[in-house]
Amino acid sequence: MVYLAPVPTFYTIYKKKSTGEFQCFPYVITLFSSMLWVYYACLKSNALLLLIINFIGCFIEIGYIIMYLIYAPRTTKLITARTVAFLNIAMFGLILACTLLLSHGHQRTNILGWICAAFSACVFVAPLSIMRLVILTKSVEFMPFFLSFSLTINASIWLGYGVLSKDKFVALPNILGLVLGILQIALYCVYKDAKPKRTILPVSVTAVPTIVPVSYQRSEADNVEEDGEDRARI
Repeated sequence: MVYLAPVPTFYTIYKKKSTGEFQCFPYVITLFSSMLWVYYACLKSNALLLLIINFIGCFIEIGYIIMYLIYAPRTTKLITARTVAFLNIAMFGLILACTLLLSHGHQRTNILGWICAAFSACVFVAPLSIMRLVILTKSVEFMPFFLSFSLTINASIWLGYGVLSKDKFVALPNILGLVLGILQIALYCVYKDAKPKRTILPVSVTAVPTIVPVSYQRSEADNVEEDGEDRARI
């Protein structure tokens, strides 16, 4: 559910033949997280479920990134390509080399487990920028309910899996994910019928890469419409 949640976003990109204000950074991050969990599952015994779902996730995220690169502007393509090269190739390669060369056996699994847990926690914290955006604009336009719901269900299921399998590296980050998911759903319930504030947001908010459009600014069409009204009044 979580891996397929961005499909409507990329369908929009496909129809418009443009990435618009959508950002690719979340998908690069998700790909990196899935790669780490695949590596962890390969080292740990009895982790077939972790291996399968994250292996599938890697292919899905690669598909998103390729599609984004096809329709993104040239400058954005270069930035995205550099991010992929740094995070998914250089950084993952460094982690792979260090854990293979500097640790052995159970110690290697523990080190990688803490890395996976820490990074997963960072991924769960990322939606805080969206929650702040919802509060500032009093609009849930940038926090789709299905995505928040699927993240919450996902976190609760993996938390249960981590507890039952006695895998603290899976359970710990999903406690945070479950709490933040519940908060997102609560925010949606509070602001779903609220009248949005159509204001230009500070750069500190609009610059944060997210899975949805990152700004809440007036569109060019709105400006054209207002210009026409002004001319009519004159």
